[in-house]
Amino acid sequence: MRRFILLAGVAALGLSNAGCIANMWASDPNTRMNQLLVESENERQIREEWQRIWFTDQPSHLTPDRVHGGIQ
Repeated sequence: MRRFILLAGVAALGLSNAGCIANMWASDPNTRMNQLLVESENERQIREEWQRIWFTDQPSHLTPDRVHGGIQ
């Protein structure tokens, strides 16, 4: 009996974290579209931040166009 209660509790926690109990998006189409636009903008900013962390937004030194970083 104790194992069944523990299993039911773990299942309830798993379902509540998966978004099955409460919907994440609004039911109104206009509000939902605004929410999706905000979410996609946040993902775009995260991608740019990740490129800045890994220094992939810097110019490559292997290109034929050399970039001198000093003051001339």
